[in-house]
Amino acid sequence: MTSTLPDILPCLGFAAPPRFHPAIWPLTAHADDDGRLCIGEIPLTDIADEFGTPTHVIDEADFRSRARGYRAALGGIEVLYAGKSLLTIAVARWVHEEGLGLDVCSAGELAVAMAGGVEKSRIVMHGNAKSHEDLRAAVRFGVGRVVLDSSIEITDLAGLAEQRQRVLIRVTPDLDIHGHRAVTTGVSDQKFGFALDGGHAADAVTRVLSHPSLRLIGLHCHLGSQVTDAAIYAEAIRRMIAAMADVRARHGIILTELNIGGGHGVPYLAGDPQLNLDELARVIDDALDSACAAERFPRPTIVVEPGRAISARAGVTVYQVRGVKSQPGGRTFVAIDGGMSDNPRVSLYGAKYTVALANRHSLAPRRRVTIAGRHCEAGDEIARDIELPADVRPGDLLAVACTGAYHHSMASNYNMVGRPPLIAVKDGRARELVRRETTADVLSRDRG
Repeated sequence: MTSTLPDILPCLGFAAPPRFHPAIWPLTAHADDDGRLCIGEIPLTDIADEFGTPTHVIDEADFRSRARGYRAALGGIEVLYAGKSLLTIAVARWVHEEGLGLDVCSAGELAVAMAGGVEKSRIVMHGNAKSHEDLRAAVRFGVGRVVLDSSIEITDLAGLAEQRQRVLIRVTPDLDIHGHRAVTTGVSDQKFGFALDGGHAADAVTRVLSHPSLRLIGLHCHLGSQVTDAAIYAEAIRRMIAAMADVRARHGIILTELNIGGGHGVPYLAGDPQLNLDELARVIDDALDSACAAERFPRPTIVVEPGRAISARAGVTVYQVRGVKSQPGGRTFVAIDGGMSDNPRVSLYGAKYTVALANRHSLAPRRRVTIAGRHCEAGDEIARDIELPADVRPGDLLAVACTGAYHHSMASNYNMVGRPPLIAVKDGRARELVRRETTADVLSRDRG
């Protein structure tokens, strides 16, 4: 048996950082004896051979483990998986089997949820600017709750509801999270919900209560994305309980549900912070005790809506290197066969990713490169100024970590490129959840 350098000098094994950091890569990620990255006990080279590249890969064991982690850490709190991050029929089935409810934003997501066997009582219809089709589907399927985001939605849903529909009102508590790479949605000056300031939320409550076909059961808020400081939820709870107490004072009804949204932060790079679920549970419990005591308000059911925090780290995307180009006095570009059509988050948000050579382990020195996409945009990059082995060459496979959220769901057909497949891996078995989109698929919609 050939000895490696860490075998000869064991201290090196403790000093060297892991090739696939466990905080970023899927739980089952490891390198095999040939240096290939394996997920779910399958080398990604085998995935590429069978399904081509680019390909989205989802580690079923990782996804299920994180869903179970939420249930274990947040006992007594209802957990709804935010389907917008990643949703297929199989994913909806995993969510149901792990005991979570599901948050959907459209008639399409609702249809997938129902096909996956999610109980209709545990589905919440969410989203802003919901269409008649969305609301009609929610009523037809009999979803458990609808979150109302605007005055026109109140009127439309009241007209469509055949039985008393349970609803929540989305409120903006005017909290600016200013988090690390966070997107803020809890302030008044944005498109979501009704502001507490200026009486807008109070007016919405009055409107809902005027419709006999609607049953107001609670309030909803969402502070933003990539929240890593649990303490911010304490202030949100304080403001929301005060708002619920105001509803009691004005209308004589007690709201029984408070949904504090999701947006729980996950690391994309080594050293990034993440939201600690045990800390979140403690903050919620303490804040509820304090706020409810201050307002003499009965403790409501708390609901959270994690999406990215469950799906992101379960996913990786596999690309093939198509070329390497060094510009005089400039950057070195590693061109891949995918790009912004399968990962728009870099161009949208400046998102940063961890990238690794997936088909072999290189001992070459590392150099700084930019991973460039195939599309006709200067901003089509997957990662800028990252370090990869200097011997990366055409034909190599690159894996990008943390792509289980908002990649498959936000993919497009830019340059008439078909969207990648989604492959689930578990215990040495690969299963195609969504097939690759073909040119024939793209042309089938063109009525020219």
